[in-house]
Amino acid sequence: MNDRTSALDTLVFGVDIQSGDVRGDSPSYAVVAFDGENIDRDVVSHRKLRRLLDREEPGMLATDNMYELAADKNGLVRFLEALPEPTTLVQVTGAERPEPLSRVASRHGVPYGKKPMEEAEAAARLAAANVGSVVTAFGDTTEVKVSRGRSTGSGGWSQDRFTRRIHGSVKRRTREVKGRLKKANLEFEVDITEKYGGYANAVFTVAAPPSEIPVSSGRSGDTRVEIERERRDGIEFEPVVKRRDRVVVGIDPGTTTAAAVVGLDGSVLDVYSTRTADTADVIEWLIERGRPVIVAADVTPIPETVEQFRRSFDAAEWTPDSDLPVDEKLHRTREEPYENDHERDALAAALFAVDDHADQFERISRKVPPDVERGEVISRVVASEASVEAALRELRDEEDDETDESDHEERELTDDEKEIRRLRDRVDRLESHVADLNDTIAERDETIEEYEHELTEAKREERREARERREVKRLERENGRLERRVEELEAENDALDDKLERLKALWKLDHSNFSDVDTDGDLVPVKVIEQFTGGAIEAADTEFGLAAGDVVYLRDASGAGRSTAQRLADVDPRIVLRSGSGLSEVADRILFEAGIPVAPAADITIQEVDELAVARESEIEAALGDWERRAAERRRERKASMVDQIISEHRAETRSESR
Repeated sequence: MNDRTSALDTLVFGVDIQSGDVRGDSPSYAVVAFDGENIDRDVVSHRKLRRLLDREEPGMLATDNMYELAADKNGLVRFLEALPEPTTLVQVTGAERPEPLSRVASRHGVPYGKKPMEEAEAAARLAAANVGSVVTAFGDTTEVKVSRGRSTGSGGWSQDRFTRRIHGSVKRRTREVKGRLKKANLEFEVDITEKYGGYANAVFTVAAPPSEIPVSSGRSGDTRVEIERERRDGIEFEPVVKRRDRVVVGIDPGTTTAAAVVGLDGSVLDVYSTRTADTADVIEWLIERGRPVIVAADVTPIPETVEQFRRSFDAAEWTPDSDLPVDEKLHRTREEPYENDHERDALAAALFAVDDHADQFERISRKVPPDVERGEVISRVVASEASVEAALRELRDEEDDETDESDHEERELTDDEKEIRRLRDRVDRLESHVADLNDTIAERDETIEEYEHELTEAKREERREARERREVKRLERENGRLERRVEELEAENDALDDKLERLKALWKLDHSNFSDVDTDGDLVPVKVIEQFTGGAIEAADTEFGLAAGDVVYLRDASGAGRSTAQRLADVDPRIVLRSGSGLSEVADRILFEAGIPVAPAADITIQEVDELAVARESEIEAALGDWERRAAERRRERKASMVDQIISEHRAETRSESR
């Protein structure tokens, strides 16, 4: 179906069975979309009809027989539950005892034909003219149930803890739901089943449809949330056109005339603005939406145009003490929909008028019996300034007059009787006014008592906070003292750690394992390198450091290359004690040329305890002396070898020259 510009307040769908049967074969439907001016027609299946309703969301779905859409009552309830929120099902032929569609169409002057598409069109036009009954199976409330999302189990050593956890989760989820409902300003009642550790379930009865509830159904962890509309006992019918209630109207006159209709409870019913319609059109629009009790303006004095509207409805007027500022109008209408500034001004005037009369409406409502229409009494009291009792008497007198079938004419009252009636009415008004004042005094006494209670609580809270502040300062001082003490102890601890390390070193040197060594100061430390490799040298340097003049012990002296030997020569040790295989030729030459003494470790008595090693100074000196003798001999041999080589080279050159 094509997009259209709506000429009605809402789009209306008319449907009728085209072929098949909803109880058996898959039915097809003739569908007519009517917006007040344009008509679109189509033939769709039941499934496509549902998709079309979800997409377009018409205001009314009209039919001549509701059981053409469902096979039975349960199926009809499911169909109603699946309808979009704005869509209502209307049976245009009546309620429990529907009339033939042809008769209803004829009575209301709507074209009718026997073909399904023509019947669908007739149903749509009738519903658009507010003919028929709304079919409903649900009330105005919604039930939100918070319960356990899993079973508590059949027993076991941890069942109590598991059950307590689940019930605690339900309790937390219940509080969360309650907070969201309060934040959305929704009225609700809650029924809680308490169990071990929390709640077993909580059922909220909310006075709102599911679309307005800020909670989604589903399972989350240990909890489950279910949302279900209030189900009525059966299928019920309500007239499409409801009686017109008493309302408060706000008018903003000018080039663009705007009107707003607000219920006596402050709910916004409708807003309207026009640049072309005259006063009569606006009055007709207002009549369709209620019977005005008060006509309000946002400026003072009341404009003449607004006064004409007031006189047309014989309603009371309301104007502010001074022209309403724009910021106040914006604030008061911030949660209400409107399309322009004129509608905003009209809406603000109506809402401020309701606010100004809210206490009076409430006091009148308390005095009105349940069997009397509250709006009618409010209208008489506000518009004619009569007392509640006088208004109730007038209503009863009118009812008596309507039930009286005789043509009896009441005699004309004498002047004294008129005066008595006037004085009685005045007494009634004064008594009503006194009662209102007493109610106001009682309310103010309650307010004063509440303020005094709040003041006492505030003083008690202030004293408690003062005690807490003093305690916090005392604890802060104590904490500072303890922190300073901790710093002092940490410094002492560091000093003791250093002292302990020195004592350990001295203890190791004085260990009993060295008892066989002369302790007359003849010991020197020996730094052990496990292998003659670059990695082992780096590891030793990292662990205990290598420095010039150290006695180095190579536990395995084999395998060293040029770079490794040079790395050790760069340390410039006092002497290198080797063990295992001999040095490589390259390593031996590099150490000798660097003047690094090398001696067999077997000639030295080396004592090792943990990571420490020591040797006798006398033995080190002897090894150094032995190396010096061997080094001198080696130098002489090298020098003699060089001389022999030079002589040989010279003789060879001489022979070659003589030839």
